[in-house]
Amino acid sequence: MIALIQVIAPVFLLIGAGFVIAKVGVLAPEAIDALLRFAQVIAIPVLLFHAMSTLDPAQSFDPRMLASFFAGAILSFAICLAGARYLFGRPIEESVAIGFCGMFSNTVMLALAVGERAYGAAALPSIFAIIALHAPVGYLVGITTMEAVRSRGLGFAQAARRIARSMFGNVFVLSIGSGLVLNVSGLTLPEVVTGAIEMMVRAAIPVAIFALGGILARYSPAGDMRLIGFVTAVSLILHPALTLGIGELLGVAPDALRAAVITAAMAPGVNTYVFAGFYGTGQRIAAATVLVATASCVLTGLGWLAILG
Repeated sequence: MIALIQVIAPVFLLIGAGFVIAKVGVLAPEAIDALLRFAQVIAIPVLLFHAMSTLDPAQSFDPRMLASFFAGAILSFAICLAGARYLFGRPIEESVAIGFCGMFSNTVMLALAVGERAYGAAALPSIFAIIALHAPVGYLVGITTMEAVRSRGLGFAQAARRIARSMFGNVFVLSIGSGLVLNVSGLTLPEVVTGAIEMMVRAAIPVAIFALGGILARYSPAGDMRLIGFVTAVSLILHPALTLGIGELLGVAPDALRAAVITAAMAPGVNTYVFAGFYGTGQRIAAATVLVATASCVLTGLGWLAILG
């Protein structure tokens, strides 16, 4: 148990440091916003570009592992959407945003750090493979569903244009795509450029985790605790359980399956709040869920690490 705590505690200590720094006002909200924007718009896209440009598809893209993770994610999306709509009586657009919370694990900020500390560098290729498809698949499901809901009564062509603009204007999708193009082309970047990229990559995760803590300091989970608890349970328990069950049925290799499950077991990321804010619905639920699930993830993450061994 002590070893498991040592694996996961540093990640959440860094989140806590950002939370406390923001709460006591050492850094103004604008500074936290700038840190988060640096991480999301520059450092993390560079990390994803680097990961995609250097990834070996033959070694990392296990279709069965990816199928187990994304089947679990999409089922979790559907369950949270249906639960918000039919159990809690939320409007359909807000229910889609809540469904996105149940699907979109914090793969970059949490899964990479926890997976590497728990299972070493051997876990990273599988996590990077999930990350490579996470934004395209997650946003495709979320945006397509939301736009379909919002486009009721519009023609197919107009709805398709709206979806395309949202997808191809996303910085994560662009960085993943450009890294994939470089990978497939066989070209290599000059060593001085790759050196600068690697420096930026090393900054991405700690800055993003610290900024996440600062963002979480702004929101209170007060109100709607039953709905927040429902989404948290789906995200932290059902999604990894589905991933584990489907992966075992498909015969996924143990190392790859552990990486997929621990990635699925991470709390919803800030992108869930960004998605809700983009559509102007469900922001408070999304923010509170990120806060509650991130705190809860300390215990559930330890549980999943113990189960996975």
